[in-house]
Amino acid sequence: MFPPERVLFLDGEALVIDKPAGLAVHPGPATRESLENWLDDLRFGFRRRPAPVHRLDRDTSGCLLLARNPKALKRFAAAFEAGEVEKTYLAVLAAVPAARAGRIELPLAKVSSREQGWRMVVREDGKPAATGWELLAEAGGRALVRFRPETGRTHQIRVHAASGIGIPIAGDPVYGDGKGPMLLHAHTLRVARAGKAAIEATAPPPPAFVETGFGDGGL
Repeated sequence: MFPPERVLFLDGEALVIDKPAGLAVHPGPATRESLENWLDDLRFGFRRRPAPVHRLDRDTSGCLLLARNPKALKRFAAAFEAGEVEKTYLAVLAAVPAARAGRIELPLAKVSSREQGWRMVVREDGKPAATGWELLAEAGGRALVRFRPETGRTHQIRVHAASGIGIPIAGDPVYGDGKGPMLLHAHTLRVARAGKAAIEATAPPPPAFVETGFGDGGL
């Protein structure tokens, strides 16, 4: 059974869950378990299973929006595509940046090799990507940062932290040293709706953040 405390928002057309780190949104050849295994638990009386509107990386925790019918799925997906969804992420960086805040604007492209697999890189001919950020707290030589992505590119925050700020997210297995869990968390989500109250959810920082000494500090 999907843990009920991880359901952050529920109404007739939308569902927001607090996805745990380590759970993939979509099944794949290297994925033993994914959100697909839990969709029956998330019907909440509906005959139809909900469908993820967007995705989070397997090792990223936090707010994930699901639609409870096809019309809602189409509307929510269009809102994401148009950049109308407000999102914030929390991340623990592997060191403390010199600046207190900033905006990163670096285009991203996907590359792949047999040796390293695929990853996103900063490249002039890539897709435009922009991320705002602010330093919230410092502890143990690391920094707690809030990110506000303005676009939704794959691995955007992870690459913008490593290449834009110059410090990778702690534990990032692709753009950092991969030591320990990757400390990236989708903290808040807001989707405006015509004629209805907005979808709003906040996922509390997971235990891995608390163990770093940050917890809710600076939020």
